[in-house]
Amino acid sequence: MAKYIKFISFIFFTILFQLSAQVKTSSIWDDDNFDGLKFRSIGPAFMSGRISDIAIHPEDENTWYLAVGSGNVWKTVNSGVTWDPIFDDQGSYSIGCVTIDPKNPHVIWVGTGEDLGGRHFGYGDGIYRSEDGGKNWKNMGLKNSERISKIVIHPENSNVIWVASQGPLWSSGGQRGVYKTTDGGKNWKLVLKSNKWTGATELVLDPRNPDRIYVAMWQRHRTVAAYMGGGPGTGIYRSEDGGDSWKELKNGLPKSNMGKIGLDISKQEPEILYAAIELDRRTGGVYKSTDRGENWTKQSDAVAGATGPHYYQELYASPHHFDRLYLMDATMQISNDGGKTFYKMNEKNKHGDNHAIAFKPSDPDYLLVGSDGGLYETFDHTKTWRFMANLPLTQFYDLALDDSEPFYNIFGGTQDNSTEGGPSRTDNWQGIQNSDWRVVLNWDGHQPATEPGNPNIMYGQRQQGTLSRIDMITGEIVDVQPQPRDGEVYERFNWDAPILVSPHKPTRLYFGSQRVWKSDNRGDSWKPISGDLTRNQNRFDLPIMGSKKSWDNAWDVSAMSNYNTISAISESPIKPGLIYAGTDDGFINITNNDGKSWSKVEVKKMPGVPATAYVNDIKADNFDVNTVYAVLDNHKYGDYQPYIYRSLDQGKTWKSITSNLPDRTLTWRIVQDHVKKGLLFAATEYGIYFSINSGRNWTKLKGNVPTISFRDLAIHKRENDLVGASFGRGFYVFDDISVFRSLSNDQMNSEGTLFPVRKAWWYIPRPHLGFNDPWNGPKGTQGDNYYVAPNPPFGAVFTYHLSKTLETKLEKRKKEEKSILDKGKSVGFPGWDKVESERRELEPQIILEVKDKDGNTVRRLNGPVKKGFHRVAWDLRLPSPNTIALGVESSKASGFLAAPGRYSVKMYSKVDGKLDELSDSQSFDVVPLRSGALPTDDFENIASFWREYERTVRRASAIQTTVANSLKKITSMNTALSQSTADVGDLDRRLSTLRSSLMEMDEDLSGNRSKMGPGEKTKPTAGSRLFVVQRVIEYATFGPTQTAKENLMLAQKDLDKIESQLNQNNKNLDALSRRLEKAGAPWIEGEGIPKNN
Repeated sequence: MAKYIKFISFIFFTILFQLSAQVKTSSIWDDDNFDGLKFRSIGPAFMSGRISDIAIHPEDENTWYLAVGSGNVWKTVNSGVTWDPIFDDQGSYSIGCVTIDPKNPHVIWVGTGEDLGGRHFGYGDGIYRSEDGGKNWKNMGLKNSERISKIVIHPENSNVIWVASQGPLWSSGGQRGVYKTTDGGKNWKLVLKSNKWTGATELVLDPRNPDRIYVAMWQRHRTVAAYMGGGPGTGIYRSEDGGDSWKELKNGLPKSNMGKIGLDISKQEPEILYAAIELDRRTGGVYKSTDRGENWTKQSDAVAGATGPHYYQELYASPHHFDRLYLMDATMQISNDGGKTFYKMNEKNKHGDNHAIAFKPSDPDYLLVGSDGGLYETFDHTKTWRFMANLPLTQFYDLALDDSEPFYNIFGGTQDNSTEGGPSRTDNWQGIQNSDWRVVLNWDGHQPATEPGNPNIMYGQRQQGTLSRIDMITGEIVDVQPQPRDGEVYERFNWDAPILVSPHKPTRLYFGSQRVWKSDNRGDSWKPISGDLTRNQNRFDLPIMGSKKSWDNAWDVSAMSNYNTISAISESPIKPGLIYAGTDDGFINITNNDGKSWSKVEVKKMPGVPATAYVNDIKADNFDVNTVYAVLDNHKYGDYQPYIYRSLDQGKTWKSITSNLPDRTLTWRIVQDHVKKGLLFAATEYGIYFSINSGRNWTKLKGNVPTISFRDLAIHKRENDLVGASFGRGFYVFDDISVFRSLSNDQMNSEGTLFPVRKAWWYIPRPHLGFNDPWNGPKGTQGDNYYVAPNPPFGAVFTYHLSKTLETKLEKRKKEEKSILDKGKSVGFPGWDKVESERRELEPQIILEVKDKDGNTVRRLNGPVKKGFHRVAWDLRLPSPNTIALGVESSKASGFLAAPGRYSVKMYSKVDGKLDELSDSQSFDVVPLRSGALPTDDFENIASFWREYERTVRRASAIQTTVANSLKKITSMNTALSQSTADVGDLDRRLSTLRSSLMEMDEDLSGNRSKMGPGEKTKPTAGSRLFVVQRVIEYATFGPTQTAKENLMLAQKDLDKIESQLNQNNKNLDALSRRLEKAGAPWIEGEGIPKNN
């Protein structure tokens, strides 16, 4: 009986658990509730990023799909004039390949996970399919493949697809090999496999017989310490039956372990195959078969070099020229004789490191080439190149922010695109352009640093600790890398070595190799303050592919980090000399006396942390001397879990604050707010998270952010901006993080919250490409391909939160009825009174009321009424003085600037006519950005003139509209007169006289319309004089010139005269209207209601 009860209890709790798991509990801290808090993507695109594959539409050569190694999938329908990201909300950003269905080009397949062997690549989550040209996607499986290099679709049967999966790079197993589906991806079958370290890297079909398939298998493994790019599993295989059976093709190929193989088939003579094969220690050769792979002949020793064959080595046979081969390499190699000889392609004015080619059937001299620097186009077979400078795909490892005024600069070290720097915003209409950015240091870029309070000095870093000090005035570069002293061995610098400018002394630097270095003179000289803080191992003695390996293998440690290095450094901002140094081999080292003595913590002693974890980041707390944070990463052992920890005792004990960060999400960086202690931000493999409670809970910030890795974060303390360095989509800026300091459970549940407002810069944006003309937009006349990133909204930005959507009666009723219908019940007619009440109701409003220091309302703004966070910008201008015609429901027009000074804003809701105050006032300052070359009047006096001008324009606009309406009324009165019983004569003459008077007034206001028709000049008018004033003051805060003052006075004088005459004419119109009414004329719109007597 007891067993029975236990069994029933088990079943009950199992069902209860399953039901609870199916119901997602909603929380105010859910990611979706913060979508309204948006980042600003600022590029740049003057250098782009690594392209892994290109597909050209088979029926429309203007439509291309671009697979970006670290930056999602992009599409153009106009040959690159404009691009759209089409994969931003999917599960992966790292892309290996893209394929168009040849029978149905609306169907697009994407293989995720970059298919090279690099140290810095992301990982994928399988294969995706779109049936509508990339608008919508569905994951079709192979989620454990991690890296898909090729998708090939049967040319006659779209349901038959082969996938070459390389499988995991950092670990064994996973879904690797050749997979096949015969039902369009619903089910997959592994049709070719090897050992647990080997996957498929190339797959080609015989164009005559799609059941004849050739595959290159590739055995490789990368660890944190080393890379081996070959093994016994590498080889070339052929199937004659669509993949059901395979034959390994060996005759004539190298007997030793082979590495990465580039494989292609001749399009002109498909009996011929070409293979570029990596061999031991970065050597290799090109081989050719003339009998479908049965026998091979070596053609040359050509192999991809530079970073290593694993990074390139793709081989393309030209569809236009027999025996022409393209071997992907740092400088592409081209052969015109089937691989016997190669020449280096022209790379002038082009980035090297080539990875992909696409050909157009219509043009044998045309190539699209994808490289580490983006996408290039040639029309003359590589003689000249066009760069696609509108793809913001730069991979930033790290960033630093300077203290430039008024706008700070952002510097970032990039993957193979140098160290770049540019403004966080500009003062022009257009925003941030490619020309605003510059290269400050060459090679790969890594951790930069800036000197607090001195934007003229920054530090840039090339790979493996090649540190430079850069004079930002002259652009001169001085190498300041620490060097081993007499008798010492070489320094082991991480590929991305950590540099720290001391928070206590701006000229003091700390830098890490295997030991910590210190300089008190900006790097002119250094001294080590530690011994070797790592395990100091021989990387060639460590296991790879599960065991130690002999020398005679495809070793390649050239373009990768040294091992046993310091990877993170932090100094307490409270206590000088309290320094933390994390390593890539599982240590956190601590000194509280500036290096005189060190203690060591093994990360495996931290709860739940693997012994092999890499210390990505370490940060001393901004408020508490005993608190420190560590961000760890074990992905180089195939473990993609997040690890964020906190210590409250200077590293002696640690507790995880990973909390609810999702599984399979690497963690890269952490930053703490400098104002609110518990506010943290984390950079992860799939976005940026924040916590307001020191890591007990995390929320993802998704606003305007694609699925992308963020490798670094920084807060600009003066501006309170959060800047993220993404690894493939450039920089992202969250303008003003002060909103996060006010978040709480009570605030999130309150009806509405208006957050503090930061100061607003007062200025006229300068023209660069042109003015803010609505017919041009931010790109001026540069064409649609010109890249521009946005500035923050001009003016004062108001951030508010609504806990509920403001709903109309109709919306509430429909929601209630849906709830009833969902329960299976019926809904009846609500009643005529309710339906009519719904029809009469106006839309709900959020009103933001702006007042000056004297309490005068200067602007009313409307904002969104939906639940969540919103930001609305006041452009610092008063309302437009221009007339609003009858029936106009809204107007976005503005007047001239308000004066600098203190302002406040308050938020109201208006629902069904009821007005509720939702917030207290928030005060803010409007501050002049700059002073001009000439002295100006007091800003209050200048603003006073603007107000006088606006009042005059309002008056002129009213007079002009009244005159125009009076002329329309006279036309109607003449029509009414013709339908009346009045005698012919007096009324006709009076209407004619009145019309002539109004026409004279129209000429005084606007000029002689007959002269204006062909463009002839006309006498000055009230309108033309106001236009003179507008031209003086429209684009300047300088204030009115004497000419402007005089013309405003003359315009007012003219308006006085016109208004006097207009008043008399209106009296005459009223008198004529009464006479027409007595004469039985039809009623005219705008007149009083006629009486029955």
